Amino acid sequence: MTAEGWRSALASGLVIPACPLMLDQDGRWSEAHQRAVVRYYVEAGAGGLAVGVHSTQFAIRDPRHGLFEPLLRFVAGVIDEASGGRDSDFARIAGVCGETRQAMDEAVLAKSLGYHAGLLSLTAMKNADERGLLEHCRRVAERIPVIGFYLQPAVGGRVLSDRFWRSFADIEGVVAIKIAPFHRYRTLDVVRAVADSGRDEIALYTGNDDNIVVDLLTAFPFGDPPRRIVGGLLGQWGVWTRAAVEMFDAIRELRGQASIPAEWLKRAAALTDANAAVFDAANGFAGCIPGIMEVLRRQGLAPSARCLDPNEVLSPGQAEEIDRVTSAYPELVDDRFVRENLSRWMT
Repeated sequence: MTAEGWRSALASGLVIPACPLMLDQDGRWSEAHQRAVVRYYVEAGAGGLAVGVHSTQFAIRDPRHGLFEPLLRFVAGVIDEASGGRDSDFARIAGVCGETRQAMDEAVLAKSLGYHAGLLSLTAMKNADERGLLEHCRRVAERIPVIGFYLQPAVGGRVLSDRFWRSFADIEGVVAIKIAPFHRYRTLDVVRAVADSGRDEIALYTGNDDNIVVDLLTAFPFGDPPRRIVGGLLGQWGVWTRAAVEMFDAIRELRGQASIPAEWLKRAAALTDANAAVFDAANGFAGCIPGIMEVLRRQGLAPSARCLDPNEVLSPGQAEEIDRVTSAYPELVDDRFVRENLSRWMT
């Protein structure tokens, strides 16, 4: 395999979970559980992993915790061991954030640790206009291939124009875009902008946890052939990953067929309902990271649902909602797969 095999894999479409941070009940990082969860993702069939992103908790960069470099270094080593080394086509994605100097430094560090691309968060650039944002992106893309990130405003993102995305698509170092505005009009803005750029090599990934299945099934009416969202880079896929891979594989088989069975609309609604419970949509996503951790805790993959901020906890009623969707949609759950392998992953 060539050194650029990950690019071909990314372009073809992958299941890429967002990696959570494993903390015990006292807030200490558990390397044993971190190792286990990375092994879980690889053996579940994920094609890549995003580390140092929202689900990992941005506070890992806080000097009080000092976990950004140690975590990226540790997870990179586990990925190498679990996937067959740096020359595999398993996509290694590092979260990159902060103002320009910080983002550039994080990009350089990530690349030195063997990460292929940086998922570029713009949340620290709230006061920059779109021209300033584009210059920021260009500078980071000189250090590491960039995956753009359209994040919903409810969790720190901002609305960006179709003109921004059209210009962003012209940046040479851009390899993909994670589309996560949780908004259909804004999703169309990105797809249309990339199609208009003519850069077929830019891979589109859904981050719309509220519309995963429909995003992946849709042939958008832009470009020739029509553009598709080829895969997902999702916090939702950080749980029940084996079932997510099986669903993704089934969706890929449907692409190109003249018709799509109506059953997939039901499955789309089921996954959105499950995501609403895990991500705490009823409370403005306040419990989204604790929700992810609670699912993994119940499976034994996480030692606790603890976050770096001890005040970041499940919302009232969220545990009961997770109970409900786990019972209602057994096809979305991979508890048996985890039970059969957990002891091995923990060694």
